Amino acid sequence: MNTVNRLMFAAAICVLAVGCSRKVREVPPTETTPPPATTAPTTPPGATTPGAYGPGDLDTDACLRQRVVYFDFDQDTLRPEFQNIVACHAKYLRDRPSSRMTLEGHADERGSREYNMGLGERRGNGVSSAIQANGGSGTQMSVVSYGEERPTCTDAGEGCWSRNRRVEIVYSAR
Repeated sequence: MNTVNRLMFAAAICVLAVGCSRKVREVPPTETTPPPATTAPTTPPGATTPGAYGPGDLDTDACLRQRVVYFDFDQDTLRPEFQNIVACHAKYLRDRPSSRMTLEGHADERGSREYNMGLGERRGNGVSSAIQANGGSGTQMSVVSYGEERPTCTDAGEGCWSRNRRVEIVYSAR
């Protein structure tokens, strides 16, 4: 009876399993489009984004054509009226990562040669810091000091000396 009970128990389970099962209708999968990629679109080489400076702007843009920053006597601090020029050149460097510039620091003839070389370098570094503060990259700039060696004016007097206290922005790669 033991074997008969087992067979009946197995048969009862089979009947219950068949009776409790229900047929589930399969829903065919719908075609879906893959979700859009979340990566930022890349700009093809040579294309510019709207509002970005291009190499031709160095000669046509009124702000970028201004490439001389003047300083007060014995000062290496950027004057407020030159902040806008520095911001334009910083934006150009951001827009043109392959561009390079040299900041040439100058001083008037007053002071020793050594002092004026140091002052020209401090002025160049001051402009470099201001450009970097506006988002320009320090790797795109180099600073050189000419001190009093390359004056734009050789007359004696404040009018002439004030033109020699400057940093010239020279682009070596556009």
